[in-house]
Amino acid sequence: MAHVAASQIYGRKHSQGINWITVIAMTGFHIGAVAALFFFDWGAIAAMLVLWYISGSWGIGMGYHRLLTHRGYKTPKWVEYFLTICGTLALEGGPIFWVATHRIHHQNSDHEGDPHSPREGTYWAHMGWIMTGKAMHHDTQILKRYTPDLSKDPFHVALTTWHWVPQVVVGLLLLAIGGVPYVLWGVFFRTTFGLHCTWAVNSATHLWGSRRFATRDDSTNNWWVAMLTWGEGWHNNHHAHPVSARHGLAWYEIDVNYAGIKALESLGLAWDVKVAKVNHTLGEEAA
Repeated sequence: MAHVAASQIYGRKHSQGINWITVIAMTGFHIGAVAALFFFDWGAIAAMLVLWYISGSWGIGMGYHRLLTHRGYKTPKWVEYFLTICGTLALEGGPIFWVATHRIHHQNSDHEGDPHSPREGTYWAHMGWIMTGKAMHHDTQILKRYTPDLSKDPFHVALTTWHWVPQVVVGLLLLAIGGVPYVLWGVFFRTTFGLHCTWAVNSATHLWGSRRFATRDDSTNNWWVAMLTWGEGWHNNHHAHPVSARHGLAWYEIDVNYAGIKALESLGLAWDVKVAKVNHTLGEEAA
């Protein structure tokens, strides 16, 4: 199984049955998100916003994506581990699963073997792909092929297995601080909203937006997705320069995640920050 090509495993036509655990979990979180609307509380909303930033920007954007997946910059191990823990709060799976899936996406973007291409349907790309048996439960040997770096690290291996624990801890803390409203807003609403923001990168930024670079896929730069994901929506830029820690390559392309990486750099906690060199006037790669 370890030697089976990704193109023979991933994608809609290779999906195998319904993953009922995921379906039930997603249904429960969506119900909880709606329930939050009936428990309005300013403190709970403030907690939600803070945790949305921590999980979405520190965790997914700066941690899972630009650091672990593409190694667009370097950090001390304790910073890497902290950002990874923040990433688990997004409920998008453990680091090895997330990184492997995204690396496969880049390898086969909008072609055979892409886990979530809109060419196989908008709903499939947005969230349908995680509802199938193969989407969230990969063979560990296949994962190792795409994450040899993380698979050798005991911390990332353990957190991939126990990725739900930080979310439970945060939920218990919120319950102790503010009761049910804090849990509904800080866990259920925040997680559900954050998931749809990330999923929009898989769907919307391969359907609508502008293209600065002629990549081999359908990736676009989508400003509203970028606003919802702290800069991940400048997706055409990213697919053209995947290792670049900066996705917003023009002055008007707001990239909060890159600002966070620069903040770490200024504190001496990040170095070797890779940035694409681009001619902003012509929108072409500089010589």
